[in-house]
Amino acid sequence: MTSIVIPAHNEARVIGRLLDSLLADSSEDQTDIVVVCNGCTDDTAHIAAARGPRVRVVEIPTPSKHAALRAGDDHARGFPRLYVDADVVIAGADVRALTEPLDDEASGILATAPERQIPLAACAWRVRAYYQVWQRLPAVREGLFGRGVIAVSKAGHARIAALPPLMADDLAASLAFAPHERLVVGAARVVVQPPRTWSDLIRRRVRAAVSTAQVEQHQRPEEASARTSKADLKAVLRREPKLFTGVVVFVAAAVVARREARKAIRAQDFGTWLRDESSRQN
Repeated sequence: MTSIVIPAHNEARVIGRLLDSLLADSSEDQTDIVVVCNGCTDDTAHIAAARGPRVRVVEIPTPSKHAALRAGDDHARGFPRLYVDADVVIAGADVRALTEPLDDEASGILATAPERQIPLAACAWRVRAYYQVWQRLPAVREGLFGRGVIAVSKAGHARIAALPPLMADDLAASLAFAPHERLVVGAARVVVQPPRTWSDLIRRRVRAAVSTAQVEQHQRPEEASARTSKADLKAVLRREPKLFTGVVVFVAAAVVARREARKAIRAQDFGTWLRDESSRQN
């Protein structure tokens, strides 16, 4: 049985659409869904429970994604196991596509993630320009992070369970696997809602800068990094010169985010979660 763990903190506006998508084309004997409401002060738990007995709701008082993931592990029943953010949308068929490589031990694949679908039509032009570049970066295309979904085998779970509590849990999980141990599954799709405004994009990028710094503090210098280099951006421009404006916007966002992240990094503040509410709009 495949277990799906969904940490959710005040996700009443979006948890229903994810659960409806997961339940639409999967049966009770295929999936075990655990929603862990952590520190919720809204109707997240009620909305999840209303989906019926196929969704088990666990409530913990602490608003912590790491604590929610661990609580989800305590209640999950099977492997492969998926960890799914409450604000994305993925269907049962995509879950099955993600678990297929993990069922084949001979493949050596320990972790998988779906291709991203990022709807940009409702976003400000600078946000659209940013993501047109971001999605083309090698680390973004090949890594498992930034998708809101990661699936692991039992052996893969043992690898990520040993990680310390980190803000960028998906980045740390992605870097925990060598390229030949992880796979982005082309047959699986997840809808990831982007920030709609420039200010919300910057909030996300500040959080990313702070959390990346935290991950790097736990790494050895020789270990892999997901940072974007000048060479990466030059390669994007060589392939698609029309993205020049997008690269300028990307660099501007990176400069602003790194400047605003410095204070938190100096203070070792890796607990303040800068949440983007615009992506949770209907």
